[in-house]
Amino acid sequence: MIGEMIYKAREDKKMKKSELAKHTNINIGHLSHIESEQRNPSHRALKAICRALGIPCQPLMYTYDKYFSDEQVLRKMPDHISYNRIPAVASVESFMECPAECPNAAFSLKVTDDAMQPKITKDSYVFVELNSPLENKDIGLFDLDGKILIRRFIVRQDGLFLRADNKEFADIPLNNDAKYYIIGKIVGTNTGLIF
Repeated sequence: MIGEMIYKAREDKKMKKSELAKHTNINIGHLSHIESEQRNPSHRALKAICRALGIPCQPLMYTYDKYFSDEQVLRKMPDHISYNRIPAVASVESFMECPAECPNAAFSLKVTDDAMQPKITKDSYVFVELNSPLENKDIGLFDLDGKILIRRFIVRQDGLFLRADNKEFADIPLNNDAKYYIIGKIVGTNTGLIF
């Protein structure tokens, strides 16, 4: 997944591979292996690539050892994982211990609504694994047109949807015009519930 994201960033920046190789002092053949997912870049190489592309390094670090399935590529999921966006935090309430069952969690987030009840309750905390591709029925953290939502990712033959477990909330279709990013996958809660 990391190579696909580097390729996407380079294409979005309209930078040729030879130009990236020149700015990073990384052999063009090695860059080709990275972009085609045959090799992972070292941390030093990733930092050089990100610096040359003018993007933050941290979002791509979370994509190490993750892969898109053929279905995820077909559903254009790579277009909805951000390589240049990071969560904006208004305040830090405190630090909380990350449970051993959630080793890939990057942060915890307080739940502000009851859309995912009874599984996830309002005012509980969820643990989020950043930039993780989602499978059908996974619970994710989404940025949908600037609004942050915790919803179940639903894959049906007629399209993609965001679904609340609380039936009072309607399904949200993710049509081709929907502007959404998958911030991450919910990998647990502070109430001990692991998905």
